[in-house]
Amino acid sequence: MFSNDIIASFNELEMSLYNYISHNSDKVAYMRIRELADETHVSTATILRFCRKLNCEGFSEFKVKLKMHLEENKKTLIKSSQHSVVEFFERTLTGDLEDKIRNAASLVNQADNVIFIGIGSSGILAEYGARYFSSLGKFSMYIKDPHFPIHSKLMLNSVTIALSVSGENHFTVTHLHQLKQEGSKIISITNTKLSTIAKISDINIPYYVTEEFFEKANITTQVPVVYILESMAREIYKLNQ
Repeated sequence: MFSNDIIASFNELEMSLYNYISHNSDKVAYMRIRELADETHVSTATILRFCRKLNCEGFSEFKVKLKMHLEENKKTLIKSSQHSVVEFFERTLTGDLEDKIRNAASLVNQADNVIFIGIGSSGILAEYGARYFSSLGKFSMYIKDPHFPIHSKLMLNSVTIALSVSGENHFTVTHLHQLKQEGSKIISITNTKLSTIAKISDINIPYYVTEEFFEKANITTQVPVVYILESMAREIYKLNQ
């Protein structure tokens, strides 16, 4: 609502008005112009000039825009970690999750090469997955560079494990198409089975939790992904005993 250019155009009185509004937005949205003038010790004429700089015809229009701005930037109510875990178990473990994990583990166990890919928080867990699999005896690698050269021999009898909350990440989708064309089998772990990544996979393991965002950042819990990765690794270990 207050761009840098607009703030730079404020004079001293308008700047004091801006500072008051910034700290009392909820209150100002329901004040009359005379009440704001008394609180900020400026004239109503100054307030009207202030409003015009914000492309508002008057104080009433300014309050409408201020209320809309407050609504758009309302703080997100972040669920507790316990809620997210319970949601995962209630929605997923009543289905065929364990069967999917066993099938995925069997496919990985038969592969000579295992590659993990992912971006952002999914990338961090892809790196963790590669390390965890390797720790339990199935050497795996994590690739985060879409242009990383992969020798064609590594694609023979290989499995790629892709992690993505939305299942629509452009980098991951593009990378999977390339790997699939080279002959790699695809296992994906996504939040829904209806995503692009899920559809192009040989095996998809969805975990169905409510996606959460805070200030445009995706903060959806990754606890289900850790559970699935560790379960797969332990199942592979058991297959080799």
